[in-house]
Amino acid sequence: QVQLEESGGGLVQAGGSLRLSCAASGGTFSSYAMGWFRQAPGKEREFVAAISRGGGSTYYADSVKGRFTISRDSTKNTVYLQMNSLKPEDTAVYYCAARYGSSWSSLSYEYNYWGQGTQVTGSS
Repeated sequence: QVQLEESGGGLVQAGGSLRLSCAASGGTFSSYAMGWFRQAPGKEREFVAAISRGGGSTYYADSVKGRFTISRDSTKNTVYLQMNSLKPEDTAVYYCAARYGSSWSSLSYEYNYWGQGTQVTGSS
């Protein structure tokens, strides 16, 4: 059983930056590809970014490409989402997810474990 805990959310002005962290415990971190998803009020959960088990492959939603960067640190069992040039439309609860296996996925149902989420609010 893998537990995931997100942190780093908050309120930021448009154009600002935040770094989200997701600490994993209870499993072998290197066995899992990791992803970030988000859910805005009244909308469905959507894919943001993912990284392969080894960290060598990443994938981004078009809406965040060039602004967000996903990375992972196996020494800390942590995955990060660096968010730059934030926009009001980035406002959402951001969730970290773990998928057993080597490759990333943009499909939420392919992820086995989820964190509780952290709120990100971009103000205009």
